[in-house]
Amino acid sequence: MAFSKEFSDFIVEQLEPIGPVQVKRMFGGAGLYLDGTIFAILADDVLYFKVNEANEADFIAEGMAVFDPFGDPKRQIRSYRECPPRLLEDPDELGQWARSAWAVGRRAEAAKTPKKHRKSKSE
Repeated sequence: MAFSKEFSDFIVEQLEPIGPVQVKRMFGGAGLYLDGTIFAILADDVLYFKVNEANEADFIAEGMAVFDPFGDPKRQIRSYRECPPRLLEDPDELGQWARSAWAVGRRAEAAKTPKKHRKSKSE
């Protein structure tokens, strides 16, 4: 699950319109972050976007596979799907899909963040 610097640089360049994307290496691949939120993964020179019920239908309609880093259906990472290759040459549409994936990532982060417990006046 590697990725080339050339592919990483190309993707970051294509995503410039959405803002400063950071690439952070992880497990042989890389995570793509915008404003501290992971929204995509690079693995084997393939771009995968974060998905949930809000945007997954778009990926399914394009026939895009789930992220399967181990080649084992039981260990697929279903919260990421392959980016349609046609988008890689269209920064505007790629940016729309990336913003959608970023919003999914933001919602996922918010769901994980524990809510602070307020002390009642009687405590």
